[in-house]
Amino acid sequence: MLNIVTANGSEERAVIAAMRARAAQVGADIDAAVQAIMNRVKEEGFPAVARYSRQFDCQEPYEISPAALQSAYDRCPQSLIQAMERAAANIRDYNEKLLIRSETWTSPDGGKVGRIVRGLSRVGIYVPGGTAAYPSSVLMNAVPAKVAGVEEIIMVTPPTENLNDAVLAAAKIAGVDRVIAVGGAQAVAALAYGAGFIPKVDKLVGPGNAFVAAAKRMAYGTLDIDMVAGPSEVLVIADETANAKFVAADLLSQAEHDKLASAVLLTTSPGLSRAVDAEMIRQTGYLERSEIMEDSIRDYGCAIVCENMEQAVSLANEIAPEHLEIVTQDPEGILPGIKNAGAVFLGGWSPEPLGDYLAGPDHVLPTSGTARFFSPLSVASFLKTMSVIQYDRETLAPVRDEIITLAESEGLTAHANSIKVRFE
Repeated sequence: MLNIVTANGSEERAVIAAMRARAAQVGADIDAAVQAIMNRVKEEGFPAVARYSRQFDCQEPYEISPAALQSAYDRCPQSLIQAMERAAANIRDYNEKLLIRSETWTSPDGGKVGRIVRGLSRVGIYVPGGTAAYPSSVLMNAVPAKVAGVEEIIMVTPPTENLNDAVLAAAKIAGVDRVIAVGGAQAVAALAYGAGFIPKVDKLVGPGNAFVAAAKRMAYGTLDIDMVAGPSEVLVIADETANAKFVAADLLSQAEHDKLASAVLLTTSPGLSRAVDAEMIRQTGYLERSEIMEDSIRDYGCAIVCENMEQAVSLANEIAPEHLEIVTQDPEGILPGIKNAGAVFLGGWSPEPLGDYLAGPDHVLPTSGTARFFSPLSVASFLKTMSVIQYDRETLAPVRDEIITLAESEGLTAHANSIKVRFE
């Protein structure tokens, strides 16, 4: 099941190339269709949104009432409510620790400078429907926005025949202000431009299919987005001390997302790679999404046997995975060498699903190597800052000549004059 290769300068390069190429497959042929939807909604507003909603979802958009959210909450098993409440509390606590605040201080010149921190005014959250309905994503997107002080959170989800009770209950738990049943690229366009009772938002976050991803990419600039996410991925760095059963289970936990998901093992132990392969075959035999996992592992999964741990770390930094597990004798000792990853999980008892659901850090993470320059979603994603400057005559006077000199060097005499007139 698991393709096992030895790092020799060429075989591992082929693996990395395949991982990068797979992201380009998502949405390659749908840009024209999505662009047409975006243009129509921008020009026509809600009538276009309603038309596309009837075409793709067989129903016009509508708003879901607070009473309906409460009813969905009441229908959920108490064990699920308890789990979601626990997850929300951990996400809230984690983001409160990250929250930056307004502050001012005295500059070297004696003036007052600083920053004002504000939450965004209105944020949209896209939540997939049908079989891809994930209440955990509601919590991971909405709770940090609430901690940031976002004034209004609008959640959109496709108007399926039976809306997912857990998703609606999660919206209630997270404190979402409005829930609107509308999906697809038309939902993204409505939130970007405003359409009838669907308001324009400042930022749109949340996962979606290829059409939604393309629409978010096209809307960027009109609004902000979290990221254009590619297929899910996990990379495990492991040595001979790792439990093969655990490693196999963690690789499969990502492979079950979809056929384009990637699960890679970097190890210094050929014996571990063979044991993990055997375990993956055994565990796939009793798991429900076995066909998806088998396709994912066949096309984008492998074990790379490295000469040493330094080579494994170097490859991990080059791949820059969404999820990185370090399952070695001393994971903390390896962590300082890690430069690029969305989320890092240390040790055999910190499996990736812990981060997906409960630990507190967000599961909205950079994919397809973008962890080289993107960060996970957090409270910071919903904040904006404004700089503050306050000098008086006594603090401006000593630096006036430098300002005038700089302005005149750029040919901006009105800038220089703005300083000069204050001291005439």
